[in-house]
Amino acid sequence: MLSALNRALDRAEEWLIAALMAAATLIIFAAVVHRECLRVDWLWEYARQVHFSWAQELCIYLFIWMAKFGAAYGVRTGIHIGVDVLVANVGPRARRGLITVALLLGALFTAVIAVLGMRWVVFIHSTGQVSPDLLWPMWIVYLCIPLGSGLMCYRFVQVLLEFRRSGALPRPELGEAHPE
Repeated sequence: MLSALNRALDRAEEWLIAALMAAATLIIFAAVVHRECLRVDWLWEYARQVHFSWAQELCIYLFIWMAKFGAAYGVRTGIHIGVDVLVANVGPRARRGLITVALLLGALFTAVIAVLGMRWVVFIHSTGQVSPDLLWPMWIVYLCIPLGSGLMCYRFVQVLLEFRRSGALPRPELGEAHPE
């Protein structure tokens, strides 16, 4: 049951990241084409009727959401940045302890960010703030903080449990989890 839920979450995470990246790329492409059309005399009349003043703001929001969920993906797949100089130079028992502590600290940190992020979203919702160009409620924009950090916390716990069970961490260059 849990493995089916995890697989569904994995796919949803991947699709969300890909969709956000694709949307941002298409919007940027359309805005650049529009800007270049404004320089062509015979297209000027048509192109000036379309406005892309919102494109930059939307792309910024899309990339922020993509980064938050991409960080969770990075933890799950082992591509998240880590400094393992100390871990690589200690014995197996100490290595296991250090990795466990690092994963626990990652989970704790992202849990705190998720909780504080949710408090921030609730506060911003109460102010009624809207974004400058899109006029979207800003609480929706900031919702990526608790959602992305919560998912990242879940991924840290998921990796920790697998590590404690099998001694393996996800390794992207190998395509699956391998013992440390």
